[in-house]
Parts: sequence; structure tokens; C-alpha cells
Amino acid sequence: MRHFFHILTLSFSLLCACACGKPAASQAENTKTDSAPAPAARFDADSAYAHITAQVAFGPRVPGSEAAERCGDWISGKLRQYGAHNVTEQRAQVTAYNGDKLNIRNISAQYAPEAPQRILLLAHWDSRPWADQEPDAADRDKPIDGANDGASGVGVILEMARQMAKLTPKVGVDILLVDAEDYGRRSDDTDASADDDTWCLGTQYWAEHPTLPLESISYAVLLDMVGGKDAVFPREQISDMAAPQVVDFVWKTAKRAGQAARFPNRRGGAVMDDHVYLLRAGIPAIDIIESAHPATGSFPPYWHTHADNIDNIDRATLAAVGSVLSALAF
Repeated sequence: MRHFFHILTLSFSLLCACACGKPAASQAENTKTDSAPAPAARFDADSAYAHITAQVAFGPRVPGSEAAERCGDWISGKLRQYGAHNVTEQRAQVTAYNGDKLNIRNISAQYAPEAPQRILLLAHWDSRPWADQEPDAADRDKPIDGANDGASGVGVILEMARQMAKLTPKVGVDILLVDAEDYGRRSDDTDASADDDTWCLGTQYWAEHPTLPLESISYAVLLDMVGGKDAVFPREQISDMAAPQVVDFVWKTAKRAGQAARFPNRRGGAVMDDHVYLLRAGIPAIDIIESAHPATGSFPPYWHTHADNIDNIDRATLAAVGSVLSALAF
């Protein structure tokens, strides 16, 4: 993903999309129930960390690669192992900005499929095919591990799935793990198109060919780069402009869960990410992402480099994000 600079134009179009679709104002609050509080889920950061380690062990999950095929099989297998309903693998071919034909694989599933009110948890499971931010130019053409940028969001969601296998959530929970998010335009490719739609190809395809009923989704939460050391998650700017009620609800939930320091109630950067295409489809969607690192003012310094490896994954960060999702779902 990358910072998005055409923020005013995009925000206007997204606000219109949400207004013309389901009303965003009360979607998050409407997922609450009046019943007694459910037993608390025990989100296990060690388990989430193990799910990240397993993904990285396959190697870079570049769309269409052998590593991606094996990792996709493993992800689907885990969802089935954890009792998910309607596990669906959507395979398609898309064209990247540079003409590469990518065989992609989006994976979706459901928990409590009978529940009329539902939330969608999503993350991308592919990893960057090149390290265009790598300081050493000789290593920029090599694919990266993507431990944080990709695997961390999937690891947290798979741990949520493991918990939902043991405890039924208070709302329906849909899961979407998308491919080809990170095949966007290289920062050092001056001949390539500057079109921001070069990113999130799997989600763009899914939004046009959904495998889940869009009308039942109250709101969506995207997890991206949610495992970094000492990471904090301010309100991502596009989310805050297009779905402010959902951001309010999630950040208030974070405060109640004791995570106000990790989820500061201030705006961070604007990020071109998978949630943008859900917003365009009329789904109130927000992005939980580390977009205000103190060393860079935006993404972590190892973003799109070979240092995005398991050494930079922090169990405490995973636990913070997981506690918020647990408070939303249980």
C-alpha cells in the first residue's frame, strides 16, 4: 500500500458511495446486542505470532508462486480446522500495472453465518515482489518476507478464527483474505503509470465479484501492518473521512479494552489500501494500520525492505490489536 495524495477527490467519491449504499451512521452501533455480556475470548498473541511465523516460512508469497500456492492451501486448511463455514477460494487472473498476468486467490469464510448483522475482517496475504525501499539497490529486485506487511493481519485474523471455533461471536463475522494487494507500482519505476489503482488488485476483483453477501455487512475492518514493535494506530485519514462513525465506534471500543495508547484518538496518514475498494462498493470500511511511525512520520522504516521479517514482529502489538477485535466480536 502507499500514501494517497488525491485525498479530496477520493473522499468525495467515497462519501457518495457510502451515502448511496447502506447508511453508515449507525452500522457499527447496530451490531451491539442487548443480551448479557458474552464470556471474554482469550486472544492468544503467541498463537497469532505462530501463524505469522508459519506464513513467512513458506517464503515470499508473491501471487502465482509456489510459496503462495502452499501458503494459500495452509490458510484455507486453518480456516476449515477452526470450524469456519462457507470457506471459498476465488481464483482469477488480473493484470498488473507492468503487464504481468497474476493468478490470484482470494479466500473468504464465515462464522455464525445465520446472524443477520455482520462485520467483515480482512487482510492481504500476499507479500511484495520487490524491495523497492531497500537501501542497497542490488537487493531491490528480490521479494520480501512481508512479516508485518501482509502476514501480521492474517495471523491476527486466524487467531480470531481459532477463538471463534470455541466461542460463538455475538455478531456474524465474515473473513476475507485477499491476494495481490502489494503488486503496486514501484517507487523507483519512473516509466510506470502513476495510477493509484495499481494496488489492491485482489480486492478490486473481489468487489466486482463478491463471494460474501455485501448487503449483510454492517462494517468492515482492514488489518494491515498490525504487528510492528511499539506500533500505534491513529485514525487512518480516508477511513475517518468516509466512515467516521465506524472509526469512532472502533476507537471507543479500543479505549474500553484498555488500548487507548495504542489507538490514539487523532488522525494519521491517508493510505491507499484495500478498504478503499470496499468503500467504493458502499461498505463502511476502515483501516487499522501503522501509518505514523515516529522515525518516518508514515510507515515503519523497514516497509518494503528485506527487514520486514519476523524479527520486527511484537507479540504485545498483536495482543493489543487482538483485544480490540475480540471486544468487537464477542
